[in-house]
Amino acid sequence: MSDGATLAGPDGAPRCPWALSTEDYVTYHDEEWGRPIHGDDAFFERLSLEAFQSGLSWITILRRREGFRAAFAGFQIAKVATFTDTDKDRLLADAGIIRNRAKIDATLDNARVLADWTPGELDDLIWSHAPDPTGRPVPKTLSDVPAVTPESTALSKALKKRGIRFVGPTTAYALMQACGLVNDHLDTCVARSAP
Repeated sequence: MSDGATLAGPDGAPRCPWALSTEDYVTYHDEEWGRPIHGDDAFFERLSLEAFQSGLSWITILRRREGFRAAFAGFQIAKVATFTDTDKDRLLADAGIIRNRAKIDATLDNARVLADWTPGELDDLIWSHAPDPTGRPVPKTLSDVPAVTPESTALSKALKKRGIRFVGPTTAYALMQACGLVNDHLDTCVARSAP
């Protein structure tokens, strides 16, 4: 039983304990989670997947990620913004994704909103809410990692004010973690200082 501190992974290296339940998590943890991303389409994908994850486990989304990418045109904002009611019906029938009408509607509406933004505007808005990396201590256990921060609350409000749906403060913080705005790998985690 873990006290929330790092645990040895399959190769013996210490990792955040949440990453060790499946090989999918190990790969995601080691190669993607907490690494900085840029690009409006990349952020649209992460925003959409975080919204679909709400109320579910992340592994459910992670294992369907390729299905989501196929269903939503690679999360290219310009393409998703043109989806019609026929596309919505297709999405609602697609077993490769989470068929939640409200989340599908939000994803399509968000794409339409974002299609009117200037290139780089979503990227800039999200990164403008990145906290000072020296502003809080490096987490030693999972209990040191918050679910919501003042920055995630501000990001959520800024996105909602601009018309983006399904992005509360907890979802915004999960986005910040996943996209490298914060580094919540635990202090002894092998991925903490990874490039």
